[in-house]
Amino acid sequence: MSTPDPTQAPAPVASFFEAPTPHPAASERAPAADSALTPSRPGLEAALERVAAELLHQRLSERRWRNFFRLAWLGLALAVLGLVLARSYSPSAPHSPHTALVEVHGEIGADTEASAEALVGALKNAFEDAGAQAVVLRINSPGGSPVQSGIVNDEIRRLKAKHHKKVYAVVEEMCASGAYYIAVAADEIYVDKASIVGSIGVVMDGFGFTGLMDKLGVERRLYTAGDNKAMLDPFSPVKERHLRLNQALLDQIHRQFIAVVKEGRGERLKETPDTFSGLFWNGEEAIKQGLADKLGNLDYVAREVIKAEDIIDYTPRENVAERLAKRFGASVGAGAVKALHAMAPLR
Repeated sequence: MSTPDPTQAPAPVASFFEAPTPHPAASERAPAADSALTPSRPGLEAALERVAAELLHQRLSERRWRNFFRLAWLGLALAVLGLVLARSYSPSAPHSPHTALVEVHGEIGADTEASAEALVGALKNAFEDAGAQAVVLRINSPGGSPVQSGIVNDEIRRLKAKHHKKVYAVVEEMCASGAYYIAVAADEIYVDKASIVGSIGVVMDGFGFTGLMDKLGVERRLYTAGDNKAMLDPFSPVKERHLRLNQALLDQIHRQFIAVVKEGRGERLKETPDTFSGLFWNGEEAIKQGLADKLGNLDYVAREVIKAEDIIDYTPRENVAERLAKRFGASVGAGAVKALHAMAPLR
């Protein structure tokens, strides 16, 4: 092993940030090599500044785009909301004499066009307009929820008493079950000779899968607290007691329906054993049985009965914004909420 010469200078060690101080002898030997391998401080600082500036620019650009899309989501949500709410105001019907029209179209249910909420709002607007000489319900519906139908029937009778205006029901294709429940609140019912009218009854349907489950070897495991909690469960055998309870419920609703029809039609009703059996008739036969009054369509009633040919439609209509809201409402709402929560000042 050789002993290091203390008189010999150690080799220089390079640093990324700072050039070493060379030994005088080494400086004299290779000035060009040291200069080439060691970056100058001003050049390195300029490069770092350029990199930092580029990174900052990129971050600012990304932040701007994020905020842009957040604001776009929020703007879209507000625009849709504004268009949806635009229909909530009362129609700008003229105050000159006119016939107020409210459509009862399709299935009657809480989430349909013919919901109690929609129809009651339209009826209030129609009755409250000073120019409306009378209100016409144009009906084309197979019926639906007895609850929704009952709410509308009650509201028609209340509004009639409050505003002292006549109500006429005009049946087009069909006025059955819950739709007829609504129609009997009118002062008169007009039909076409081929309209379908009636079906005064109550129905509850479903399926039973116990036989199929036995064939497949599937065992039903149902745990309840309460003897009747699983009443009419389609995957369990039917119990006689549950059938009796269910029939009693249907019979009670049927009696309510019958009472409303008798109150609405009064002495005009020519009751037979089939009247409240759930059968339905064409318009011509319905008039004979007192379920309807006369033949006539909307224009005829407005012109000849109400004597106000101008017809103003008060029915709430689903516009493009509402269709978009129903289709994309969840994502728009989520995007708006996310935008509100995520938006932060640029730091």
